[in-house]
Amino acid sequence: MDKVFRALADPTRRSLLDELFREDGQSLSALQERLPMTRFGVMKHLKLLEEAGLVVTRRRGREKLHFLNPVPIRLVHDRWVSKYAEPFAATLSDLKRRLEDRTMEKIFEVYIKTTPERLWQAITDAEMRRKYTFGAVVTSEWTAGSHYEGVGHGALIFDGENLEVDPPRRLVQSFRALWGEDVKNEGTSRVTWEIEPIGDSCRLTVTHDQLREGANAQLYGGWPMVLSGLKTLLETGELLTTPASLRWLDDPHPAP
Repeated sequence: MDKVFRALADPTRRSLLDELFREDGQSLSALQERLPMTRFGVMKHLKLLEEAGLVVTRRRGREKLHFLNPVPIRLVHDRWVSKYAEPFAATLSDLKRRLEDRTMEKIFEVYIKTTPERLWQAITDAEMRRKYTFGAVVTSEWTAGSHYEGVGHGALIFDGENLEVDPPRRLVQSFRALWGEDVKNEGTSRVTWEIEPIGDSCRLTVTHDQLREGANAQLYGGWPMVLSGLKTLLETGELLTTPASLRWLDDPHPAP
């Protein structure tokens, strides 16, 4: 986490994160226009933010777009803040929870010390998944075209179709939120899980796209906590104990 703290210590880099918080998926040119410095200077700061995992990039044609990745900040929250002041501080750590951007493509990235096979198992195994997906039980045949669903407290809370299944590298799913009337009206979006082995670890990138412009932030706001819980489980064998992490974990009658 040293890189995260070093990156956040500089006011210019915090300004860049603020700009991406305001409007995600910006090019280098767009970000430069908002800061009183040279293109080279902005590039240097973005490089440090990328190295800290606070910014991830995607190519769109000839442009390189920059996205705010809140997962490292969520990990800082889970390590120190949540055990002392969760009710007061949680909203400060979820930087992407209340956005008003036009891109509506959310990208989340985390590095986990594990193997691709073990990570794939954690994504597709119902009991392992339950430990970091707010206690919801996710079941499926995990084949292309198959259905999957998440159940909590006896109720269906989300479901969708497995569009691409390529273990242990890539999983693409449609996603439909069902836990409340406000999110039911948002319709279907798409979630892509991508696993890339790097040394003795894996880089997991989750892209949530095909979201309606101005979509309810509940659809994607929980990803930082989900990925933090997944990292914690695989690296320590423990569960996050923040209240939201345990939302459905006390289900007395979990689905099989």
